[in-house]
Amino acid sequence: MALKRVQTHVQPTSVATADAAQGDQAPDWQTLIAHLQDPQAHTRRWAARELANFVHSVPHLFTQLDRETDLKVQEAIFCSLQSLGGPQVVEGLIARLNSDDAGIRNTVIEILQTLPEEVAPHIQDLLAHTNPDIRIFAIDILQLLAHPCAPEWLLHVLAQEQHPNVLGTAIDRLLELGTPEMLPQLNALQARVAQTPYLKFALDAAIQRIEDTSNAG
Repeated sequence: MALKRVQTHVQPTSVATADAAQGDQAPDWQTLIAHLQDPQAHTRRWAARELANFVHSVPHLFTQLDRETDLKVQEAIFCSLQSLGGPQVVEGLIARLNSDDAGIRNTVIEILQTLPEEVAPHIQDLLAHTNPDIRIFAIDILQLLAHPCAPEWLLHVLAQEQHPNVLGTAIDRLLELGTPEMLPQLNALQARVAQTPYLKFALDAAIQRIEDTSNAG
Protein backbone atom coordinates (compact mmCIF):
# COMPACT_ATOMS: atom_id res chain seq x y z
CA MET A 1 0.00 0.00 0.00
CA ALA A 2 1.83 3.11 -1.21
CA LEU A 3 1.14 6.02 1.11
CA LYS A 4 0.44 9.51 -0.14
CA ARG A 5 0.28 12.62 2.00
CA VAL A 6 -3.30 13.72 2.37
CA GLN A 7 -4.67 17.25 2.63
CA THR A 8 -6.69 17.83 5.78
CA HIS A 9 -9.90 19.88 6.08
CA VAL A 10 -11.23 18.37 2.84
CA GLN A 11 -14.96 18.89 2.58
CA PRO A 12 -16.94 15.64 2.94
CA THR A 13 -19.24 14.45 0.19
CA SER A 14 -22.00 12.75 2.18
CA VAL A 15 -25.01 14.65 3.52
CA ALA A 16 -24.24 13.65 7.10
CA THR A 17 -20.70 14.93 7.04
CA ALA A 18 -21.67 18.03 5.11
CA ASP A 19 -24.06 18.92 7.94
CA ALA A 20 -21.28 18.29 10.45
CA ALA A 21 -18.77 20.54 8.71
CA GLN A 22 -20.67 23.57 7.46
CA GLY A 23 -18.81 25.99 5.25
CA ASP A 24 -15.09 26.15 5.85
CA GLN A 25 -15.30 25.52 9.59
CA ALA A 26 -13.16 22.57 10.69
CA PRO A 27 -15.19 19.73 12.21
CA ASP A 28 -14.87 18.99 15.91
CA TRP A 29 -13.16 15.89 17.27
CA GLN A 30 -16.30 14.13 18.51
CA THR A 31 -17.97 14.53 15.13
CA LEU A 32 -14.98 13.00 13.39
CA ILE A 33 -14.82 10.06 15.81
CA ALA A 34 -18.49 9.37 15.14
CA HIS A 35 -18.03 9.53 11.37
CA LEU A 36 -15.04 7.20 11.58
CA GLN A 37 -17.66 4.44 11.90
CA ASP A 38 -20.00 5.76 9.21
CA PRO A 39 -21.47 3.13 6.83
CA GLN A 40 -20.12 5.09 3.85
CA ALA A 41 -16.43 4.47 3.11
CA HIS A 42 -15.86 7.97 1.71
CA THR A 43 -17.12 9.47 4.98
CA ARG A 44 -14.85 7.26 7.05
CA ARG A 45 -11.96 8.22 4.80
CA TRP A 46 -12.69 11.92 5.26
CA ALA A 47 -12.90 11.52 9.03
CA ALA A 48 -9.64 9.57 9.13
CA ARG A 49 -7.90 12.34 7.19
CA GLU A 50 -9.21 15.09 9.45
CA LEU A 51 -8.21 13.23 12.61
CA ALA A 52 -4.57 13.92 11.72
CA ASN A 53 -5.23 17.28 13.40
CA PHE A 54 -5.95 15.70 16.79
CA VAL A 55 -3.14 13.91 18.62
CA HIS A 56 -5.55 12.16 20.99
CA SER A 57 -7.13 10.40 17.99
CA VAL A 58 -4.41 7.74 17.84
CA PRO A 59 -6.24 4.97 19.78
CA HIS A 60 -9.42 5.54 17.76
CA LEU A 61 -7.53 5.38 14.47
CA PHE A 62 -5.96 2.06 15.45
CA THR A 63 -9.32 0.67 16.58
CA GLN A 64 -10.83 1.56 13.22
CA LEU A 65 -7.81 0.20 11.35
CA ASP A 66 -8.29 -3.20 12.97
CA ARG A 67 -11.83 -3.49 11.61
CA GLU A 68 -11.56 -1.46 8.40
CA THR A 69 -12.00 -3.35 5.12
CA ASP A 70 -11.80 -0.49 2.61
CA LEU A 71 -8.25 0.00 1.31
CA LYS A 72 -8.65 3.75 0.73
CA VAL A 73 -9.86 4.24 4.29
CA GLN A 74 -6.95 2.15 5.56
CA GLU A 75 -4.59 4.38 3.58
CA ALA A 76 -6.12 7.52 5.09
CA ILE A 77 -5.77 6.07 8.59
CA PHE A 78 -2.14 5.18 7.99
CA CYS A 79 -1.39 8.65 6.58
CA SER A 80 -2.88 10.29 9.67
CA LEU A 81 -0.95 8.00 11.99
CA GLN A 82 2.27 8.75 10.11
CA SER A 83 1.56 12.48 10.32
CA LEU A 84 0.87 12.29 14.06
CA GLY A 85 3.91 10.15 14.87
CA GLY A 86 5.16 9.77 18.42
CA PRO A 87 5.67 6.82 20.80
CA GLN A 88 2.00 5.82 20.91
CA VAL A 89 1.85 5.55 17.12
CA VAL A 90 5.09 3.55 16.94
CA GLU A 91 3.94 1.13 19.64
CA GLY A 92 0.62 0.65 17.89
CA LEU A 93 2.29 0.05 14.54
CA ILE A 94 4.71 -2.47 16.03
CA ALA A 95 1.77 -4.37 17.52
CA ARG A 96 0.32 -4.65 13.98
CA LEU A 97 3.40 -6.48 12.71
CA ASN A 98 1.47 -9.55 13.90
CA SER A 99 -1.41 -8.78 11.52
CA ASP A 100 -2.64 -11.60 9.29
CA ASP A 101 -3.02 -9.02 6.50
CA ALA A 102 0.21 -8.75 4.48
CA GLY A 103 -0.84 -5.33 3.18
CA ILE A 104 -1.18 -4.03 6.73
CA ARG A 105 2.19 -5.47 7.72
CA ASN A 106 3.96 -4.01 4.69
CA THR A 107 2.51 -0.55 5.27
CA VAL A 108 3.46 -0.71 8.95
CA ILE A 109 7.05 -1.49 7.93
CA GLU A 110 7.05 1.39 5.42
CA ILE A 111 5.89 3.87 8.05
CA LEU A 112 8.27 2.64 10.74
CA GLN A 113 11.13 3.13 8.28
CA THR A 114 10.27 6.86 8.22
CA LEU A 115 10.37 7.25 12.02
CA PRO A 116 13.98 6.33 12.91
CA GLU A 117 14.27 8.14 16.23
CA GLU A 118 10.96 6.82 17.53
CA VAL A 119 11.65 3.29 16.29
CA ALA A 120 15.25 3.03 17.54
CA PRO A 121 14.37 2.17 21.18
CA HIS A 122 12.37 -0.85 19.95
CA ILE A 123 14.75 -2.33 17.37
CA GLN A 124 16.79 -4.56 19.65
CA ASP A 125 13.68 -6.06 21.23
CA LEU A 126 12.23 -6.74 17.77
CA LEU A 127 15.47 -8.36 16.60
CA ALA A 128 15.37 -10.62 19.68
CA HIS A 129 11.67 -11.49 19.35
CA THR A 130 10.76 -15.16 19.84
CA ASN A 131 8.83 -15.14 16.56
CA PRO A 132 11.28 -15.39 13.63
CA ASP A 133 8.80 -13.60 11.36
CA ILE A 134 8.93 -10.55 13.62
CA ARG A 135 12.73 -10.66 13.52
CA ILE A 136 12.55 -10.71 9.72
CA PHE A 137 10.18 -7.72 9.74
CA ALA A 138 12.61 -5.87 12.03
CA ILE A 139 15.40 -6.49 9.52
CA ASP A 140 13.11 -5.20 6.76
CA ILE A 141 12.63 -2.02 8.80
CA LEU A 142 16.41 -1.63 9.02
CA GLN A 143 16.70 -1.78 5.24
CA LEU A 144 15.65 1.85 4.78
CA LEU A 145 15.86 3.14 8.35
CA ALA A 146 17.87 6.36 8.35
CA HIS A 147 19.58 5.72 11.67
CA PRO A 148 23.35 5.62 12.28
CA CYS A 149 23.06 2.40 14.30
CA ALA A 150 21.35 0.42 11.53
CA PRO A 151 24.57 -1.26 10.26
CA GLU A 152 25.58 -2.12 13.83
CA TRP A 153 22.19 -3.69 14.54
CA LEU A 154 22.42 -5.73 11.35
CA LEU A 155 25.92 -6.89 12.21
CA HIS A 156 24.67 -8.09 15.61
CA VAL A 157 22.00 -10.16 13.85
CA LEU A 158 24.60 -11.71 11.58
CA ALA A 159 26.73 -12.65 14.59
CA GLN A 160 23.93 -14.08 16.76
CA GLU A 161 21.07 -15.32 14.56
CA GLN A 162 20.59 -19.07 14.14
CA HIS A 163 17.35 -19.25 12.14
CA PRO A 164 18.30 -19.69 8.45
CA ASN A 165 15.44 -17.58 7.09
CA VAL A 166 16.22 -14.69 9.42
CA LEU A 167 19.92 -14.98 8.70
CA GLY A 168 19.23 -15.05 4.97
CA THR A 169 17.16 -11.87 5.21
CA ALA A 170 19.96 -10.16 7.14
CA ILE A 171 22.51 -11.19 4.52
CA ASP A 172 20.26 -9.82 1.77
CA ARG A 173 20.10 -6.47 3.57
CA LEU A 174 23.88 -6.20 3.36
CA LEU A 175 23.35 -4.99 -0.20
CA GLU A 176 21.92 -1.76 1.26
CA LEU A 177 23.65 -1.55 4.64
CA GLY A 178 26.97 -3.36 4.21
CA THR A 179 30.16 -1.35 4.77
CA PRO A 180 33.87 -2.20 4.38
CA GLU A 181 34.20 -2.14 8.17
CA MET A 182 31.97 -5.22 8.30
CA LEU A 183 34.20 -7.37 6.10
CA PRO A 184 36.18 -9.10 8.89
CA GLN A 185 32.95 -10.25 10.58
CA LEU A 186 31.42 -11.25 7.25
CA ASN A 187 34.46 -13.28 6.29
CA ALA A 188 34.22 -15.05 9.66
CA LEU A 189 30.55 -15.76 8.98
CA GLN A 190 31.45 -17.71 5.84
CA ALA A 191 32.42 -20.76 7.90
CA ARG A 192 29.01 -20.82 9.61
CA VAL A 193 27.06 -20.81 6.35
CA ALA A 194 29.39 -23.01 4.31
CA GLN A 195 27.01 -25.98 4.49
CA THR A 196 23.94 -23.96 3.47
CA PRO A 197 24.36 -23.22 -0.26
CA TYR A 198 21.86 -20.39 -0.64
CA LEU A 199 23.25 -18.56 2.40
CA LYS A 200 26.82 -19.06 1.20
CA PHE A 201 25.91 -17.74 -2.25
CA ALA A 202 24.13 -14.69 -0.81
CA LEU A 203 26.96 -13.92 1.59
CA ASP A 204 29.62 -14.26 -1.11
CA ALA A 205 27.62 -11.90 -3.33
CA ALA A 206 27.24 -9.36 -0.51
CA ILE A 207 30.95 -9.46 0.31
CA GLN A 208 31.83 -9.03 -3.36
CA ARG A 209 29.44 -6.09 -3.64
CA ILE A 210 30.95 -4.38 -0.61
CA GLU A 211 34.50 -4.95 -1.88
CA ASP A 212 33.64 -3.68 -5.36
CA THR A 213 31.97 -0.57 -3.94
CA SER A 214 34.94 0.06 -1.65
CA ASN A 215 37.45 -0.32 -4.48
CA ALA A 216 35.42 1.94 -6.75
CA GLY A 217 35.40 4.62 -4.09
